[in-house]
Amino acid sequence: MSSVNQIYIAVLGAGGVGRHFLSQLSVLSHKFPNISLVLISRSTKSLRASHRTTPLSLETWEKDLNESTSPALTVTQTLKFLGELPDKRVLVDNTSSQDVADSYPAFLKQGISVVTPNKKAFSSTMDLWTSIQESSYRPYAPYLSYGLMYHESSVGAGLPIISTLTDLIATGDTVRRIEGVFSGTLSYLFNNFAPADGSAKGGTWSDEVRKAKEAGFTEPDPRDDLNGVDVARKLVILARMVGVPVEGTGSFPVQSLIPAELERVGSAEAFMERLGEFDKRMDEVRNEAVREGKVVRFVGRVDVEAKALKVGLEKLDKAHPIAGLEGSDNIVSFYTERYVDNPLVVRGAGAGGAVTAMGVTADLIKVIQRVS
Repeated sequence: MSSVNQIYIAVLGAGGVGRHFLSQLSVLSHKFPNISLVLISRSTKSLRASHRTTPLSLETWEKDLNESTSPALTVTQTLKFLGELPDKRVLVDNTSSQDVADSYPAFLKQGISVVTPNKKAFSSTMDLWTSIQESSYRPYAPYLSYGLMYHESSVGAGLPIISTLTDLIATGDTVRRIEGVFSGTLSYLFNNFAPADGSAKGGTWSDEVRKAKEAGFTEPDPRDDLNGVDVARKLVILARMVGVPVEGTGSFPVQSLIPAELERVGSAEAFMERLGEFDKRMDEVRNEAVREGKVVRFVGRVDVEAKALKVGLEKLDKAHPIAGLEGSDNIVSFYTERYVDNPLVVRGAGAGGAVTAMGVTADLIKVIQRVS
């Protein structure tokens, strides 16, 4: 197959999500034989194809990368490497790097498409958001040979949240409100701490956090989940998509579940050791909801008409769709001009390497179909 028909793929990040993605890419290559994996780079080392007609092996990539003595590529080196290849190039960024996110406009302007779950690219400064939008392919300006931009997994892992909202907007609907549970970790915690059916009372808050950590549902440092910033980033992305020019996560109320007394505790271990000292506070939050016949959940909301965002604890009727979540499921409800009383609801697993990678792979398929 001639190089003109090849689609050259560079992958940054070969850990949790990256490893699952490369496994899925191996399966995908049987359907799209014109895929050429030319670069894998992680924090300490990289693996590059020696020639564009000899792609990296999707069967032995992990062994080959481990044996590589080449250092990790900088963003500038990655851009140069891809820039020297023929057209139809894709950067798959599975990292959470701000530096890589800041470079998206440069890749896009060189005609390199970008697929990523990296939330920082779309939730940091408005300047970066605007630059990414202006540097992405625009059908009304085909004379600009910019790359395509897809980021489904930046909100809700593999759930079709970004694509659903994109379709609503593209078909002329007016989005009035978005609400939901946007964190698989916090969903899991509250579904166990404050069960909606009342069949079993959850354990203490610190015990539930500890169990979630041991089960791998939290970040290595649970404070990265409990501070609410991850949820806030996702709200910023959705708000900007519907035209709310929110400046960043610091411009609206974001409730942290980290006790103020523990904000400066040095290590995750020290934090976990002391968290039990504050169980009574969370017990009271749960008990107050029970007395009102409600349940407590960690909710994110975007009021489009008021241009207001909010992240934090809410008491909800047991019949509310959010109250009935199970496990680590996410749920996002879109209230629009078309979906007024009965919102369009997207629900399902919202965390995990495999489902996040699925969203990335699905986005890659969209790029392949558009550029082939």
